[in-house]
Amino acid sequence: MRLLHTSDWHLGQSLHNFDRHYEHQRFLDWLLDTIVSEQADALLVAGDIFDNANPSAASQRQLYTFLQQARARAPQLDIVVIAGNHDSPGRLEAPGPLLEVHGTTVIGYPHRDADGNIVMERMLVPLTGKDGAVAAWVLAVPFLRHGDVPRLPPAEAADGADGAPQPDPYLSGIAELYRQVLELAGARAADGQAIIAMGHCHMVNGTMSADSERRIVIGGTEMLPTGIFPPPIAYAALGHLHLAQQVGPHAHIRYCGSPIPLSFAETSYQHQVLRIDLQGAQAGEITALPIPRAVQLLRVPEKPAPLDEVRAALAALDLPDAPLEQQPLLEVRVSLTAPEPGLRAAIEEALQGKPVRLAKIETSSAARASFEEAALSLDQLATLQPDDIFRRLYQQRFGTDAPPEQLAAFAELVQP
Repeated sequence: MRLLHTSDWHLGQSLHNFDRHYEHQRFLDWLLDTIVSEQADALLVAGDIFDNANPSAASQRQLYTFLQQARARAPQLDIVVIAGNHDSPGRLEAPGPLLEVHGTTVIGYPHRDADGNIVMERMLVPLTGKDGAVAAWVLAVPFLRHGDVPRLPPAEAADGADGAPQPDPYLSGIAELYRQVLELAGARAADGQAIIAMGHCHMVNGTMSADSERRIVIGGTEMLPTGIFPPPIAYAALGHLHLAQQVGPHAHIRYCGSPIPLSFAETSYQHQVLRIDLQGAQAGEITALPIPRAVQLLRVPEKPAPLDEVRAALAALDLPDAPLEQQPLLEVRVSLTAPEPGLRAAIEEALQGKPVRLAKIETSSAARASFEEAALSLDQLATLQPDDIFRRLYQQRFGTDAPPEQLAAFAELVQP
C-alpha cells in the first residue's frame, strides 16, 4: 500500500499583502498529477489546511475542488484530513457527511458521547488497498486543545509515586488519548495491517520556522515526546512545523513540511510530499517527492548591507519577464546607521521596470542596546521629557547621538 503525506497548506495565506492563491493552485495541480503518477492508495493531510479559522470563499472552493478532482482522477483513493491549530474544527468538519461519500474523512475535533466520553472510534479510520480490502488503520488525531483531552486522576497522573511532581495535565491527556486510540486500533487491526498515526503537534527536538509558525501553547509546554508513538505504530504523519524533518533518530516519525515557503525565513526549505510504501504492518521505503516552486522568494542581499550596496545589488537583478502573479516576491535587507526617510523611494527606483514584487523592506542596525541597558525604572521614566526619550531611542537604534536637525524636527512635531 502506498501513502502520500502532506500538511500545512495554509490556503488563503497572504505574504505582506500579496495573495498566494496562484502558488497554492499550482501545488494542488501538481499534487493531483502526483497522486495519479505515484498510484497512491491514500492521501494524509496533517492539518492547517487553511491559514485562518475564517477562510475566504475562494480558499474553501480551492480545497473542495481539489478533493472532488482527486476522487475523480483516483476513484479508489482514501483521503484523511485532520484540523490544525490554524483551522476552525467545526468549519472544517461541517461538510464531512458529503465528503465521506466521496472518500474523504475529515476529523476536526474529538467527538463526545452523551456522557461526555471521547468517541475514540471516530478517530480510527480504515484505509483500503487497490483490492478494496482494509490494509491499514489511521489514528486521525487533530490538533488538541486543552478541553479536548482526557483528564487523568491525580494519582494516576503521578504514577502512584508519593510526593512525585504531577506531570503536565495537557501533555498527559494527549498521551492518554493516543494510547486509547492505539489500543482500539490494535484490537481492530488484523495480521499484516499497518497502524498509522496522524497528529498536528510540536514534537520535542522539532525545528521551527523563524517567522511563520504560531506557538501552540505559550511557554513551550506543548512539546510532545516521541514516546507517544510506540510500536506497533508503523509511521507518524505529522503537521505544524514547516521544515520537512524526521524527529530525532526516529525515521518513522516525520514532518513533511509546508508545500510553499510561508515566510522569507523559509526560502531555503526543500518543500516536499512524502511517499510511504507499506510492507504489511511495517513502513518500508519513505521517499521525498520535491514540489516545484511556482513563485520564487528572494532576499536581496543575503545579509543586510548599506543602502548603496543594496541599490547596486537590486540594479544587477536579471529576471525573466513573467505575468504579475508569477513574478518573484522580494525582501530587501538594509543596514542603517541613521534614519533614511527616502529608503522606500530609493529601493523602488532601483527596481524600476524589473519583473519583481517588493514585499518587504527589512532594516537593521549594528548597534543595539541590551535589554538591561535600555530598561528604566518607573521613577526614571517619570522624569523623562519627550525629547529625552527620542534621544535614548535614537542612540539605542543607531548607536550614535541624534543629529541636531532630527532633534529640531522632533521638537516641532511635539509642540502643543
